[in-house]
Amino acid sequence: MSQVRHNWTKEEILDVYNTPLMELLYDAATIHRKHHDPNTVQVSTLLSIKTGGCPEDCGYCPQAARYHTDIEGNDLMSVSHVKAQALRAKSSGSSRVCMGAAWRNVKDGPEFDQVLEMVRTINKLDMEVCCTLGMLTENQAHRLAEAGLYAYNHNLDTSEDYYKDVISTRAFKDRLDTIDNVRKSNVTVCSGGIIGMGEQLEDRAGMLVALTSLNPQPESVPINALVPVEGTPMEDIAPVSIWDMVRMVATTRIVMPETQVRLSAGRTEMSREGQAMCFFAGANSIFAGDKLLTTPNPDVSEDMEMFKMLGLNPQKPFTKVSQPKTVEAGDSQFESMSEKPKWSRPGHKIDRNENAKAKAKA
Repeated sequence: MSQVRHNWTKEEILDVYNTPLMELLYDAATIHRKHHDPNTVQVSTLLSIKTGGCPEDCGYCPQAARYHTDIEGNDLMSVSHVKAQALRAKSSGSSRVCMGAAWRNVKDGPEFDQVLEMVRTINKLDMEVCCTLGMLTENQAHRLAEAGLYAYNHNLDTSEDYYKDVISTRAFKDRLDTIDNVRKSNVTVCSGGIIGMGEQLEDRAGMLVALTSLNPQPESVPINALVPVEGTPMEDIAPVSIWDMVRMVATTRIVMPETQVRLSAGRTEMSREGQAMCFFAGANSIFAGDKLLTTPNPDVSEDMEMFKMLGLNPQKPFTKVSQPKTVEAGDSQFESMSEKPKWSRPGHKIDRNENAKAKAKA
């Protein structure tokens, strides 16, 4: 049985995040290999089925109607167009299509009926189907499930404390309520966030506290690096470093051992070496395709070349994530107490020189 904790504290997660990098990578890779095939990566294609005109004010998003960006809006795609894009994605190695619509929330009616038909159509192609459509009611979640939806994406974006500095048009609780509605169906949850939006390390830890507290935890957690877009409030923020991404991926892997950690937005700014470190640290899912809704992404052929170089294989569709078993604070994924990192031991306060001292005595 797998072991998953739902009672991580912010202090514990910060201790993990700030572990000396080589130790952090080792700890994360050890846990990753216990729960996942380190040479298999799930590949998703993200498709914007309705672009622009969103009434929200998310500070990072070029699709908000109130910002003056170069995003060209479009009405809801036809089912036939979506099917053609899904077939193209499947032929390039994707096992999942994630459809995104720039809506604040789903509204019952002809457009939602059209989305349901898209879900049915892609499901018949033997591909996983994911949607990110904004806030969702319990009834809408059940209708999506009946149509064959595999996953629903609804990111927390950041910590509850920092959330109001990023978005004012909906509350953090609204996001949790949507995730709860999805959980009342048999649809899996994809929920993560963005780093590099001006938040503190405590906010990154706070976001992970919120995600790990969910029971069950999300089956997929996207870790995005902010892609600053001209015309948005965050256009002048400097890109986050690769080391921040590696640490965030590794920390997520340690505190969410069963979850697929998705290396998402920002990969165009990462070298192959940087991405390889993220895979080693526990990332085992990516978005493929030249765009992530509206922001640039590496070309599929480049990703497949990188996979070949690293010996990675695309994951087959409908690979199930095993159900986690809740454990108490202090337990970990390591076989014996001697193998446990110091941060995993009950009541331990981290001494940054402690591991070095122990090795010197050995």
